[in-house]
Amino acid sequence: MIQWQRDHLLSIVSAVTSAVDPYRLLTERLALESPEDVLTFDGNPVFAGDNQSVELKSIGKILVVGGGKAAAGFAAGLEHLLGSSRLKKHNVHGLVSVPEGCGIPLDHIEVRETRPHKHNLPTEAVVQATHAMLEQLRNLTKDDLAFVLITGGSSALIEVPRADIPLHSLALLTQSLSNSGVDIKTLNDVRCLTSQVKAGGLAMACTAGKLIVLVLSDVLNDSLPVIGSGPCMPRIHRLATINKKLFDLKISKRDRDIVAQAERALKEEASVVPCSATNFGNWITPQGCHVTHLTLGTNSLAVDAAATTATALGYKIVSATSNAHSDSANTVGLRLAASLNTMVTTGETTNRPLCLLEGGEATVNVPIGHGQGGRNQHTVVAAANDILMNQQKAWPTRAILASFGTDGEDGPTSSAGGFVDTDVAKSLARHPNKISEAIKRCNSYELLKSAGGLIETGPTGTNVADVRIVLTNPKSD
Repeated sequence: MIQWQRDHLLSIVSAVTSAVDPYRLLTERLALESPEDVLTFDGNPVFAGDNQSVELKSIGKILVVGGGKAAAGFAAGLEHLLGSSRLKKHNVHGLVSVPEGCGIPLDHIEVRETRPHKHNLPTEAVVQATHAMLEQLRNLTKDDLAFVLITGGSSALIEVPRADIPLHSLALLTQSLSNSGVDIKTLNDVRCLTSQVKAGGLAMACTAGKLIVLVLSDVLNDSLPVIGSGPCMPRIHRLATINKKLFDLKISKRDRDIVAQAERALKEEASVVPCSATNFGNWITPQGCHVTHLTLGTNSLAVDAAATTATALGYKIVSATSNAHSDSANTVGLRLAASLNTMVTTGETTNRPLCLLEGGEATVNVPIGHGQGGRNQHTVVAAANDILMNQQKAWPTRAILASFGTDGEDGPTSSAGGFVDTDVAKSLARHPNKISEAIKRCNSYELLKSAGGLIETGPTGTNVADVRIVLTNPKSD
């Protein structure tokens, strides 16, 4: 084992999660400027309707609601930003919904753990928490201000199904679509169709004069209608697109019927607000609430942080990108394997340590009778399989390939992702049948665990999708 190589990998992983820490992002990018207590974002006033800046001096109560893996960090950052005197003056209160393990105690905002770790589906506790948020939003006046915190994972943490759809059926539909390998845009379109709070439903309940949405993006193109399924964005009609994509997927008649039923109900509703907002997310609800979205963190920010750290460690960055589209984990693995081979050859010629960085979120088509694993683990096993089995080559010395989820989760496992270096590759090569079986059955977790190739971070309290890393170094130890 080349210890410094693993140390470099872990330094980059740590730098990524630190750069997109929600508390840090909020307290660094938002501020209050005296004497009017003007809310600023990156030094510029935040506007909410009629080109009016948000001035806390003229605000009554402040409500904070929302959900996601980074919602607790955002809530803590808001309490710090406001300070004790404003917290009391504006009767700051609220509720955010987070996964198990992401809860922290706060003085004024309740942080409620509403779903189990490794279970990315809405629960009864999620629905109860969301009902409480809706009730709080409906009890505001025009002089009040609402903050909604939307972060990665909020689609499963802020939910009230349509009245005609049982929660159990909605969860099964979501699981079926996820297992089919459908892209996140289509999955969220279906979520919007079957939910009362997505696609603007949360904002539509707000009776405050101003609503500020703080966003941590886990979507690769940072599209506001897609992040968390757009609970504070106007509804976008994509029924024809949804139907065409679902027709091509192998999902049950029951699931198709649920979508069709929701589609019929949507067409009959007179209260649906057509999309009139730009992707910047500034619009006015029928209640007269001025909605403003602010995106505080993205996958690109995570990749940039990784590049900065890798450069400080002596690597030349050959590529650092955040992909705007989603490929299958098998495709990503093959691409990374090819890049690693090229980097090894280039590094030997130039005698330079090289680093490739890539943001993304791969898809996996999960078969019936599947094993245990996640898209990041699947990606690195696919890369190892290509080099060790397809190319019949030994894993290059002093080369490491990794992929991990910034939230510390990778599928229904306790791992954030996986990596392959010479030692892990030697272990994998001893069991070639297990490699192919792991890819076929999506069963990469136990394989990488036995080989010592898992990345374990625990819940990070943030989420900006995944980061992939390839490091090569031709120099001797």
